[in-house]
Amino acid sequence: MNDLVPTGTLRASINLGNPVLAQGTPARPAGVTVDIARELGRRLNTPVEFVCFDAARKSFEALTTGQADIGFLAIEPARAADVAFTAPYVLIEGVFAVPADSPLRTVADVDTEGVRIGVKHGSAYDLYLTRTSQHATVVRGSDGTTVFQESGLDVAAGIRQPMTEFVAANPGLRLIDEPFMQIQQAVATAKDRAPESVEFLRAVVEELKANGFVADSLRRSNQPGAQVAPPA
Repeated sequence: MNDLVPTGTLRASINLGNPVLAQGTPARPAGVTVDIARELGRRLNTPVEFVCFDAARKSFEALTTGQADIGFLAIEPARAADVAFTAPYVLIEGVFAVPADSPLRTVADVDTEGVRIGVKHGSAYDLYLTRTSQHATVVRGSDGTTVFQESGLDVAAGIRQPMTEFVAANPGLRLIDEPFMQIQQAVATAKDRAPESVEFLRAVVEELKANGFVADSLRRSNQPGAQVAPPA
């Protein structure tokens, strides 16, 4: 597995922009992704360095440019061309927020001509909605809720947990409770890694799901809404 740690240190790309997966600061990150990275480092008998970002697209770029050896990303076809994924370790939901008086009530209602959806640029839900929306327009910003508010959009898209908090802090909004997507979070590495290295990552992820490691980490990081993914 030496090609997973070409520098002698396992460099893990951490997305602090997803509070379900990582919390804390770049100096002291925490959460399930940090715990998994440390466990991988332990099994590889190598130190771990955390390379932290505020967005998934930056975490992805760190993998493709050689700044990081592993990352934690949602499985998406646009990314799979450049990185190799394990099976998912955690499942989270993407949901929409709309003004309380909006006529949009269902996920199907949102994909309508003239509807503008705010998304975080390069996020899993940006990639998904760009790929699947037939009529609605995807509008990208530093965050889906920010561009939604600043540009007066019809819909904001995001992860259920922070979107629930966003709506609670803004009484004039409501969630469309039905998820528009299931976000499959997986461990990723560069596509050119040796097959046995990718298989090692895949096997460890399956073990950590099965032995309660992932569930325990989610509990400790106070993320009860996240679901441990089923066995591959």
